[in-house]
Amino acid sequence: MFIPPLKITFLGTGTSGGVPMIACDCVVCESMDEKDKRFRSSILVESDNTSIVVDTTPDFRSQMLRAKVKKLDAVLFTHPHKDHIAGLDDIKAFNYFHQQPIPVYANELTATALRKEFGYIFDENKYPGIPEINLHPIHQTPIMIGDIPVTPIYVWHLKMPVLGFRFGHFTYITDANKIDPEEMTKLFGSKVLVLNALRKEKHLSHFTLSEAIGVAQQVAVPEVYFTHISHQLGTHENICNELPLGMALAYDGQVINIA
Repeated sequence: MFIPPLKITFLGTGTSGGVPMIACDCVVCESMDEKDKRFRSSILVESDNTSIVVDTTPDFRSQMLRAKVKKLDAVLFTHPHKDHIAGLDDIKAFNYFHQQPIPVYANELTATALRKEFGYIFDENKYPGIPEINLHPIHQTPIMIGDIPVTPIYVWHLKMPVLGFRFGHFTYITDANKIDPEEMTKLFGSKVLVLNALRKEKHLSHFTLSEAIGVAQQVAVPEVYFTHISHQLGTHENICNELPLGMALAYDGQVINIA
């Protein structure tokens, strides 16, 4: 299968509260380093012909403006938590300029949440100017979106099934604390891996930094980035200085090119 060169943009790398967190005066939230300013977690995956966003966060409008995104071919959803779906309404700007619905891919759990949270999008008698989407189910089977191959990876967010995705040589997993062995095999051979790493202390539904490092070392991917970062983890500079070779914290606006 031909895999086109991909450009990955980190639209957001923060956890559900973002960084800085409202009303917090900790060292991270007070940091002047722009790499410690984190929108909610999302990425933009682009080839020369196709643009895909993973998750529409509450910061989606600001993320699209900051990254100067002019074209959107599809949205992939990982799971139905609000920090990953809340910005869906703002795709109506792309409807206006593209003059067509946006394909949206989600598992049944997320699709049910979208129908509930954005009922007006699915109403038979639609109000003018609301978002227009074509909702597609996504299961275990790999799909093609434009010229980008997409392999779903099922992971666990405590007891919630969450979708990670492999785009050719790039793998993205957020909001996970467990990966079953058969799904772990899908990570092997990636050139770049992104994993969530919430904080150093144990959490019931997210990988800690040490747990995420352990997963990365198990699959031996040469270039690894951590995302879905909370203010409890530490500053970007300090944590990056602690990480093994080939690993780093991702930051908002970071771009990775994968041949």
